[in-house]
Amino acid sequence: MGGTGLRERKKQKTRLALVDAALAMFAEQGYETTTVDQIAAAADVSPRTFFRYFATKEDVALCLPLDGLEVVLAELAARPAEEPPFTALSHALRSVVTMLEEGDLADRTRFLRAHELIDSTPALFAGHVRRMVENERRLIAEVARREGTHCDDLLAHFVVALFTAVTRVGFELCEPDGVPDLTALARHLEAALELAQRSLRPGWDRP
Repeated sequence: MGGTGLRERKKQKTRLALVDAALAMFAEQGYETTTVDQIAAAADVSPRTFFRYFATKEDVALCLPLDGLEVVLAELAARPAEEPPFTALSHALRSVVTMLEEGDLADRTRFLRAHELIDSTPALFAGHVRRMVENERRLIAEVARREGTHCDDLLAHFVVALFTAVTRVGFELCEPDGVPDLTALARHLEAALELAQRSLRPGWDRP
């Protein structure tokens, strides 16, 4: 049991070292010119080790938002069954933000650096949008499961589409020079969620 826990901690440490090395190099010399070999060397591991964790340099750049999506899905599945789907999705997203706010400084800094990198790098922004579209299907499937319907249910698609739009607005940079800290980003996101909830008729997301 202890050995398994130690191995998992070592794997997580190596993974984060690769993420940190990649983010630093992308910021210093640009995403396009940075190679996997350079990232591996900066993290003091072999390229072979890099590929145990990530298939491409795009994967390492985009892994934090995708990790957040996994948390949203887990939190959504755990929300009370009687909760309307948009409300449940909103609470699930708030859980991710709370987790980051309560995490250590390294976690918060890493998240913000990745966020800024994606926003400022067209290739990564396109990859992020592509992956989010792909992962919307998982959110739709979970909303449909909670509501006892099928994945082709129009309401499930609409709820997730609205949630995605509100999330995108909430995560947009709220100042010309970027989001200064996670608190500002969380405040901006909360304002977007509250605006959506005020603008919609209560019960709209229930058949």
